[in-house]
Amino acid sequence: MTTTLDLVLWVVVPYACLAVFAVGHYWRYRYDKFGWTTLSSQLYESRLLRWGSPLFHFGILAVFLGHVMGLGIPKSWTAAVGVSEALYHVMAVGVGAVAGFCTVVGMAILIYRRRTVGPVFSATTRMDKLMYLVLAIVILLGLANTVVGNIVGHYDYREGVSVWFRGVFLFDLHPALMAEAPFTFQAHGLTAMLLFALWPFTRLVHVFSVPVGYLWRPYIVYRSREDRLGGQAPRRGWDRVGARYRR
Repeated sequence: MTTTLDLVLWVVVPYACLAVFAVGHYWRYRYDKFGWTTLSSQLYESRLLRWGSPLFHFGILAVFLGHVMGLGIPKSWTAAVGVSEALYHVMAVGVGAVAGFCTVVGMAILIYRRRTVGPVFSATTRMDKLMYLVLAIVILLGLANTVVGNIVGHYDYREGVSVWFRGVFLFDLHPALMAEAPFTFQAHGLTAMLLFALWPFTRLVHVFSVPVGYLWRPYIVYRSREDRLGGQAPRRGWDRVGARYRR
């Protein structure tokens, strides 16, 4: 039986967060184009960034693709192309665990760098701190789901959470499926929706910054400042112009 709380948590909250996600991105792009950036801090420190950024970004990309397969593709479709339940289980645990581990390690390095490097910490906003907190909770709960769903409890999220997730976008709602899911899956779903609501107001907007214009923009011409034949080297100091001096 579906209760009022189930409808609020698994119908109202998801649609509210997705609405903020869509409208917020439009507002941000419309009124804050110069802020649509990663706010890179590489100039302040690069040694830790060189390790943390690739680990985090490649890890989170693998996690995203795993979610696309696990949540977006129905179980019957993968079975139709010859992916057995046992094979999918091995892929979910193996690839998911490695991707999650890389993501956690990369994020830990980035958070450590942001907290310990003075100029980077000074450039950290409150929204950055909130974003890192929510993102860390989402990732850690995702790793917990890998353990609970595939090793300990053997919960088949592809017949529960996945059906609910696809139903949100297809307007075929199944709140009862999430109400029956383990707590870690429920918490993961809610915090993920909260992250979607925060997304437009953080540096995460850079995910949608694709440098398509680079394909046809004109070349940037760089001219050497070396002395050339017939050229005159600039003099140091001040030049007199009338009663005034100019540099």
